[in-house]
Amino acid sequence: MIETGKPEITATDDPQTGNQADADPGLSKSAIVEAILFTMGESVPLEKLAYALALSTEETERILQRMMESYAQENRGVQIIKLDGAYQMCTKKQTYEYLIKVAARPPKQVLTDVLLETLSIIAYKQPITRLEIEKIRGVSSGHAVNKLVEYNLVCELGRLDAPGRPLLFGTTEEFLRSFGIHSIDDLPQPEPERVEEFRHEAEAEMEVRMKI
Repeated sequence: MIETGKPEITATDDPQTGNQADADPGLSKSAIVEAILFTMGESVPLEKLAYALALSTEETERILQRMMESYAQENRGVQIIKLDGAYQMCTKKQTYEYLIKVAARPPKQVLTDVLLETLSIIAYKQPITRLEIEKIRGVSSGHAVNKLVEYNLVCELGRLDAPGRPLLFGTTEEFLRSFGIHSIDDLPQPEPERVEEFRHEAEAEMEVRMKI
């Protein structure tokens, strides 16, 4: 007789972590998560980790939270970070000077005021077209957008359903990693007074540009 469907996974408690382990009592759920994140290198969605563990997303998230706290308490050189519903294992920034002694130094990415201004507009207004960015900045922004795409801080999200079908841009996971935030929802909200101040500055700048 051939049985169909997903095989049942038996589990036992890991005496050290309290996590559920597979049939092999020496392999805890946290060890499985660690192996997956280490092997993948990039972020892995919570749903995929839950599927691999045959657990609910809530149970999987609790395991991940315990692992993150444990890594922090033990002051390890690696950490697990959360990025918009996904998790990734990466080195701590404090280890950079040691890593470049055995690995090639990555090319330095310089974020000028122009790039930071363009990136801020994209982060807060995404998805946004290049034309909309230029309307806000008052100047051509093609080079800045292309540079941010090259730095993998910005990516194409598709096309706007409008005449010409212009490209839409938004931020990437690399943006979240670089600025140490979990999701776009964590972006700081400017105070209303500052927003009004920025608006007056932009209007004044536009008047100057029109007179030139």
